[in-house]
Parts: sequence; C-alpha cells; structure tokens
Amino acid sequence: MRVLLVEDDDLLVESLSRGLGAEGYAVDVARDGVDGLHMATEAVYDLVILDIMLPKLNGYRVCEELRARANPVPILMLTAKDGEWDQADGLDGGADDYLTKPFHYPVLLARMRALLRRGPARTPPVLRHGRLQLDPAMHQCWHDDEKVDLTPREFAVLRYLLSRSGEVVAKQELLDHVWGDREADRHNVVEVYVSSLRRKISKPGSESPIETVRGVGYVLTNGG
Repeated sequence: MRVLLVEDDDLLVESLSRGLGAEGYAVDVARDGVDGLHMATEAVYDLVILDIMLPKLNGYRVCEELRARANPVPILMLTAKDGEWDQADGLDGGADDYLTKPFHYPVLLARMRALLRRGPARTPPVLRHGRLQLDPAMHQCWHDDEKVDLTPREFAVLRYLLSRSGEVVAKQELLDHVWGDREADRHNVVEVYVSSLRRKISKPGSESPIETVRGVGYVLTNGG
C-alpha cells in the first residue's frame, strides 16, 4: 500500500519510513504542507499520515483543501496537538482519524489498517481469488485451507494484485505502491518477489495464478 507521510520532524520521518517499510508499505515523504498537498493531489495514495504543525501550510488546511477537491484518500492526523478542540477541528475538517504524539507504534499500525479497510474503494475485509484468501487485518494468507507464510513485502505484492484481480498490473505500478520512490528504477526487485510468491501460493504440479504479461507486468488468473 502506498502511504504519504507529511511530517517535518526528521527523526520521526526516519523512524516511520523505516518501520512502515519493514511492514510492507511504500512510503513517500513531504516535509511541509505545500509539498504534501501537491503530492497528495498529483499521485494516488492509499493513506495520508498528516501532521498539523507544518511549515508553509498547516495540516488543517491541507486536509480541508483535499476534501474541497473531492479527494477521498483516508487521512490520519498524527500530531502533538492533543486538546479536545484540536481533535474536533481535525475531524470536522475532513480527517478520518486522529492520533496524538507520543504514540504506540502498534496502535498506529492498527489505526492504519482500519482506515485502509474502510478506504475509498471499500476494500472487502478478506480478499479472495480462486483458492487464495488474504486477510489484511490479520495479515494472514491461505491457499485452500492451508496457511501460507509470507514476508511483509510478499504480502503487500499479493494484496495489491488481489485488489486488482483480473486486471494487468504493470511492474512500475507495483513498484510505486509497494516500494515507493526508493526502488523506482529497479524492476528486477518485482520479479524476485513475484517469483517467490509463485513458489509459495502454487500447489506442486499446478500452474501459478500469477501470470506474466510479457513486457507489461502481471495478472491473476485461475491457475494454482
């Protein structure tokens, strides 16, 4: 899932980028409100994590402007402003959730998962394709009734393919949504993870449900 982090605290940016990346999220960063608004408008994100006290344009204004432009991206405000009126202003301005600093990392992850489940497309709580089932909330995958152990990155790749079941997904699209800008020119990393996924989710002697569309990307079929 592709996340935009709008935050000007260098230590928090580094910590969240590393932590969320390890969980399989692709994280882009904006360090002021103007850049955050521009990036959220120009690219498609699954979630925006938004500070309030930002240079150039505060988080309230960023949120209000995104909603004024009918941008439905889920917004989680993450801020040191912990007053009741601060929270009310954030939620009334269009934020979907509000978490104050300091925060517990597992709580942040749980809030993110809840928002992603309720996202603009109203993603089903369990994604299914043929014999495959993927539960984003529990971070579990099954093939028939057999549990499949996936790394966070493998899980993120399969989740995105399942969310686009039946459609051809370009390698660059997977890079953008699973890895972000850090790996933007490394198409081979996608091939490595797709190859690993094929081994894990295919029964011996059967075709993989992940089919390569030569020169383009991948599509989920009825194999497996």
